Amino acid sequence: MEQKSSPWRQPVVWLMIVLVGAVVVGSVVMLKVAGNGDSLDAVPDKVQRVGQMQQADVAPDTVAAKRKLAAILHVDDEHGFLEIFPVNGDFDRSAPLRLKLHHPIRAEQDMTVEFAPTATGWRADTKLATDHDWLLQLEASKDSEWRLRGRLPSGQLAAQLRPAVGDTAEP
Repeated sequence: MEQKSSPWRQPVVWLMIVLVGAVVVGSVVMLKVAGNGDSLDAVPDKVQRVGQMQQADVAPDTVAAKRKLAAILHVDDEHGFLEIFPVNGDFDRSAPLRLKLHHPIRAEQDMTVEFAPTATGWRADTKLATDHDWLLQLEASKDSEWRLRGRLPSGQLAAQLRPAVGDTAEP
């Protein structure tokens, strides 16, 4: 005579219970991650939304490209200051500059640093966290006629700042 075994003694039943439980737990975790607000828009520009398209103003980038502006950001981690050195273009060397540092994911960590002119470029006494990447945007303090952009990868102490668009000047 054959004995009936309990369904709880079958490995397939336990496998199905574990799989369904894993899916439920994974779904709850993903909903929590998606809903905590850390994945904000990483693009700091104001954009115009038309239908399903987004249009950003690139006029300051075009002005920088026409003026052939380029610079280098240097981070002196040991002494706690930042320097900007002009590489190319006709910068107003007597005017202060503004550097906007955007965290790639967390907008609450974004910061703006004002740079004062020096004999070699511009300087700001600010200690910068180098444990994560920064998206950089350099512009004149008095107006936002032009802007340069760059990226400072985690752990690096220098970054190039260039226009986001190519030179559109007529040949």
